[in-house]
Amino acid sequence: MFRRNPRVRTSERSLLAWVGLFLMAGSFVWLQLTAVPRSLTRLELPPPPAAPFAVVVIDPGHGGQDSGTTKTGLMEKELTLDVAHRVERLLQERGLVTLLTRTDDRYVSLQDRATIANSQPESVFVSIHFDEAGRSAATGIETYYAAHPISVPERVASWLPFLQRTSSEPPNLESQSLANFVQESLVAHTQATNRGTRPQQFFVIANVHHPAVLVEGGFLTSKDDVIKLANADYREQMAAGIAQGILQYRDTLLEKRTPLAVDLPSR
Repeated sequence: MFRRNPRVRTSERSLLAWVGLFLMAGSFVWLQLTAVPRSLTRLELPPPPAAPFAVVVIDPGHGGQDSGTTKTGLMEKELTLDVAHRVERLLQERGLVTLLTRTDDRYVSLQDRATIANSQPESVFVSIHFDEAGRSAATGIETYYAAHPISVPERVASWLPFLQRTSSEPPNLESQSLANFVQESLVAHTQATNRGTRPQQFFVIANVHHPAVLVEGGFLTSKDDVIKLANADYREQMAAGIAQGILQYRDTLLEKRTPLAVDLPSR
């Protein structure tokens, strides 16, 4: 019998060892490629929520035979329409749908303005005005909201003075929130005197069923305010303030509605 060379035996063993190593490595790679990842478990989330409102209704105060305040050569109805068109453009540039209660110098009743707003099922309403005061020292910007919407019983009570005018409607917190955002943004953009936000049952906002505010953008009885309002750049800043306030209000509502994506480690 011939005896095998020890060197051959060593080579065979080395070859078998390498083959085994390659098979182990190949098996490991195959398992990694075909295994289902289990390090994270992704929760199934609902689709993102729709926008909090579909339309911004912009209401340029007065119009037609109703000129509003006409002090110091400026007409309120012209200023409100100018600023409203600027707000409309800025919001449309950000992808929002807008609707004006009037687009030119025509008269629209307060009831019709509220009806236009209420015809939009998902909307917010911003009415633009300018103020006057008995003393010329009054200056600055303020934003009003209705403390609560006008209900049918309140309308009846308004026709019958002997009935006590009380409201069962809850506080109008959404309108108050919108007023705060618009007011803060207006002051930041114009550096005007901040007269704050106030509840007031103005017909045009109290009869709107959606978040609604009324902006008084300055006093036409104030020389300082008139000088600023006569400047187109200032009116552009005012429009930017209103638009930015609306966008901030929208973004805040979106944050409250948007669920968080969560990755949970597997056990």
